[in-house]
Amino acid sequence: MSDLTNKYGCGVLNVVFGRRSRRSASTGSLPVDIDVADFVKTTSSQKSDSSRRKGSYGASFDYSSSTEQSQKRAPSQNQKKKDTPPLYVQPQQQEVRQSDQKPFQNNGGKNKVLKGSAGISGELEAIINDNQRLNYAGNMKVYGNLGNLHPKKDNEVLPNGMGNICSKASKASRKPVNPTSYCRALSTRMDPERLKILGNEDYKNGRFAEALALYDAAISIDPEKASYRSNKSAALTSLGRLLEAVFEAREAIRIEPFYQRAHNRLATLYLRLGDADKTMRHYKQAGSEAEPNLMTKAQNVQVHLSRCNEAKKQRDWNTLLKETGLAISAGADSALQIYTLKVEGLLKLRRHHEADQVLSNAPKFEIDDCTKFYGAIIHANMLLIQAQVDLAVGRMDDAMEAVQMAARMDSNNKDVNMMMRKIRAVMGARSKGNELFKAAKYSEACIAYGEGLDHDPYNSLLFCNRAACRSKLGQFEKAIEDCTVALNIRPSYSKARLRRADCNAKLGKWQACIDDYEVLRREAPEDEQVSNALTHAKEQLLMVIKVNA
Repeated sequence: MSDLTNKYGCGVLNVVFGRRSRRSASTGSLPVDIDVADFVKTTSSQKSDSSRRKGSYGASFDYSSSTEQSQKRAPSQNQKKKDTPPLYVQPQQQEVRQSDQKPFQNNGGKNKVLKGSAGISGELEAIINDNQRLNYAGNMKVYGNLGNLHPKKDNEVLPNGMGNICSKASKASRKPVNPTSYCRALSTRMDPERLKILGNEDYKNGRFAEALALYDAAISIDPEKASYRSNKSAALTSLGRLLEAVFEAREAIRIEPFYQRAHNRLATLYLRLGDADKTMRHYKQAGSEAEPNLMTKAQNVQVHLSRCNEAKKQRDWNTLLKETGLAISAGADSALQIYTLKVEGLLKLRRHHEADQVLSNAPKFEIDDCTKFYGAIIHANMLLIQAQVDLAVGRMDDAMEAVQMAARMDSNNKDVNMMMRKIRAVMGARSKGNELFKAAKYSEACIAYGEGLDHDPYNSLLFCNRAACRSKLGQFEKAIEDCTVALNIRPSYSKARLRRADCNAKLGKWQACIDDYEVLRREAPEDEQVSNALTHAKEQLLMVIKVNA
């Protein structure tokens, strides 16, 4: 059973299997809502081996407040099925199952069981037994008068039509049970307040995913409890899922409009997401739960955002970069809209590589969550900026995907529609040039790539491809120029740097060649081709120096 709980890692399972050592009802300085409740620990006598063979080992839990009620209850369907011994038995399997049963035994009171948590034994036992039966189904020893059944040989037809009994179970039959089925079997019969307390302990100990599972289980039982939603928001925040955390905090306030802790939590989230106005609004309703200095931070972010908007109107891109950086440092560290403004400023300054770096460091949220939080129009504009970056660095397929998504969100956006036409033209030029290059028609391919650059003059991929054509035509100087432009747009473009080094070598510019090869070796020290080319270039440079001396 320990393997089973390790496999599924569910916080609810830990409650039943007794893996939580010494839980305390005192919760100290938890940042989440805690309703103090004492765990009622009960014990029961061990069952005999005969009763265990009948499938009643789970009955060692105290299912009710009195032993009389547990005795009166009729056995479950799973227990009835166990009265008939199975036909196929494996000795080692019995030992494994007996060892797996240990967490369900009382062991003289050593394992402490939560009161009210044992009403799921029959249902859980059936799930576990089914899973174990699948695990052992691949290798069974047959007893009885059936003879010695061997694995079926190729093309062998068995007269009794039983097939290959000893064959391994199929992958589909061995597929483990979905862990949510375990959680559902447990959580639907547990006290939601107890689940919340257990979630609080996991949260306190840094097990945020387990805490989230327990809060979800509590919400599934009582979805109209504000504290469950607020605590789930805290767990989501710790996992970096800020937009989902906002939605849960909003739900908590909908249920309980004057819930001060939820207001404070929402104010903190809005600050990180760059919405200063909503931060201040919820801060005022947080009362005694309000975080110190939160209002000051919100005001600072508001000032920097105002300057950002003004700089954008004035097309003062350097000021825009400065103010976006200050806004992020002031507390809006997860504001995707501010990151997008910074990327836009870098694109205007033709600093495409930096724009790509900023975009890669920006917070990542689900598409649907972004649309829900920012709205379709704002999200479409952010996707438009992303498409521009992808196109500049040569990720044309990603650019097309982003702009198509933006078009679905805001079909009337002229900039989005124009960008889509631009990307299609560039992709068409690249495809045409590639076909011509494969056909060794280098002059025509060079023209095709040039047509694509007419639509996008800062496309690093097209410059690098045109450099390849010019190198094939012996136009090494022009090829070096194209590679240099591509590297200015995208300094990490290894293919363009390698091509420039090769062209410099053919022109006998060994020092420039060595400089590029040394950069490439730092980026990929295990690349033997680069190392050999670097060694050759150094040897040639020494020969030139000796000749000139």
